[in-house]
Amino acid sequence: MSTDSPSVEAHTQVEVRSTLADASAAEWNALNADGNPFVRHEFLFALETTGCLGEASGWHPRYFFIHDEGELVAAVAAYVKTNSYGEFVFDWSWADAYQRHGEAYYPKLVVGIPFTPATGPRLLVREDRNFEPHAQLLTRALLQYAETEGFSSVHHLFVPEREQRLLTHTPGYPHLARIDCQYHWQNAAYASFDEFLGTCTSKRRKTLRRERRHVTDAGLTLQRRSGSSLSASEWADVHDFYTSTFDRKWGNPWLTLGFFERMGSHFGDATLIVFAYDPADPTPERPVACSVMFEGGDTLYGRYWGCRRDYHSLHFETCYYQGIEHCIERGLQRFEPGAQGEHKITRGFQPTLTRSAHAVFHPGFRDAIEEFLKEERPYVEQRCSGLTDLLPFRKDLQVP
Repeated sequence: MSTDSPSVEAHTQVEVRSTLADASAAEWNALNADGNPFVRHEFLFALETTGCLGEASGWHPRYFFIHDEGELVAAVAAYVKTNSYGEFVFDWSWADAYQRHGEAYYPKLVVGIPFTPATGPRLLVREDRNFEPHAQLLTRALLQYAETEGFSSVHHLFVPEREQRLLTHTPGYPHLARIDCQYHWQNAAYASFDEFLGTCTSKRRKTLRRERRHVTDAGLTLQRRSGSSLSASEWADVHDFYTSTFDRKWGNPWLTLGFFERMGSHFGDATLIVFAYDPADPTPERPVACSVMFEGGDTLYGRYWGCRRDYHSLHFETCYYQGIEHCIERGLQRFEPGAQGEHKITRGFQPTLTRSAHAVFHPGFRDAIEEFLKEERPYVEQRCSGLTDLLPFRKDLQVP
């Protein structure tokens, strides 16, 4: 087959399956050239096999495979959704509008990573194949499947810019583009955390140092551990910290203990755990807090956090400063600590646009949502641009 062929349909077939067990880790991961951790087979299959998905959470997997002469050359992980929880691209108002007009917004089809607001490839194509025709074939298959099943829409969440551009130019059914704002740290080839601080204004430098000093003055110690090094009891602690955050706030902790244990045994090389210990605690051998991060390609992703009691600035140290130090030591280019949280900006995390694309089948609602997105976009762009004034960096330095 010629990989430059303008059409791939004559040479390939698309299959839809409800389990990733039908693809080996090696062939699936070969589609993920940049090493994004959340589209790796190990991560997605762990969600599927450890009770994180299904009726309770409202995430039902559908995997689209393109094979060419028996080889997996392209794929996409999609989910039939019966709610909008765990997506972080908020469309509750769209669902409410459907309901008010007697229409069903659910189920819908979501192309994204459950419970994970991190940008990464969604239309996966092996590097030795032409990206655009295979991605277009996947897109058409998603649309056809959703329409055939009677779903209201297809949503691609946290997609790279090139995928959003392709989706918004889909022949016959262009998707609607949406943007939002997150806060990402960029590594300017810093040799140390102190060198990073040197790019900050005197006032902000003092603040960041004071926050770190609060942790050391409290006698706390920090350990960065690979997920593969944790014991069963330590993974139980990690899961307890994860669930405690939801107990204090809102939402449901859909990730199970089995999921975290599987991360250690199947995904430990890409999992970073930061533990905090208090020697004055009644059980000093047990951590009093932890954060969970994932590493892939040139990026570190912060995901989960929890603590047993409050310590001044421990959240900043465990979730941000330890991650920055890890990036500097490992030569990673970016640190994405998760969704929301404008307090991250004054600690060096730069406002960064995130992208999604939406295919809405009902003509009337499509027009209404398109108008909403046109009005929303300049507000988001202005807000994201304006927040850069809060960055801590010195004006006489060029930082990424």
